[in-house]
Amino acid sequence: MVATGTGLAANLAALVGLLAALSTTVGLGATAWAVGLVTALVVGAVVTRALGRRGAVALGPADLVTLFRATLASAAAALVVEAYLGKPVTTPLVGLAVTALVLDAVDGPVARRTRTTSGFGAVFDGEVDALLMLVLSAYVARSYGEWVLAIGVIRYAFAAAGWVLPWLRGRLPFRYWRKVVTAVQGIVLTAAAADVVPPVLMYAVLVAAFGLLAESFGRDVWWLWARRIPQPVEVAGATAPFRLRPR
Repeated sequence: MVATGTGLAANLAALVGLLAALSTTVGLGATAWAVGLVTALVVGAVVTRALGRRGAVALGPADLVTLFRATLASAAAALVVEAYLGKPVTTPLVGLAVTALVLDAVDGPVARRTRTTSGFGAVFDGEVDALLMLVLSAYVARSYGEWVLAIGVIRYAFAAAGWVLPWLRGRLPFRYWRKVVTAVQGIVLTAAAADVVPPVLMYAVLVAAFGLLAESFGRDVWWLWARRIPQPVEVAGATAPFRLRPR
């Protein structure tokens, strides 16, 4: 186990070194540096808060792997900024994405082998997946249309909707299919970024990938809707609270 502050500091240092290396090959500007560093700092703040709410002060081996994946996603975000400024970043971006995808298959086995599996680790892994998909979708949208951003935004839209509709914040049962769908999104977006598939075929594959993602989220929404619990509402003069049916 590694203290949270130590792990976050080490990964921030790794990101600075990675951005410095990319600056020599791609030429990262101040905006790209800012996006990469801010992304990493936001991840660090979220991790610290999440662990604090669970009374934990250390990161397990698998958490460190996931945290490094977040560092790679942060560096990829910096590259996407340069892409929108017209610089060629495909090779380093795809390299970062492939490395992150490979490590995604590592953190689970590491957690099980070291007996450090946790609810936090599972959630953290999913959130880093979502971050990488957001970054890649922003890059791919340049070539295949803004609709591709829906692949990266849908996870955050789901979370935002939960603030308006409390029943969307319910605990979902484990479904291995979610992991499969997430892996498909990462692979498809990386392939689209690499530009190794004919555009017409890649467009069809992107549409199919989004269809799988929409089906997965749609199933979760339906499951939560079917099991929503109305909130008790106190009414003046009533001897006991009664429940209103949600709209």
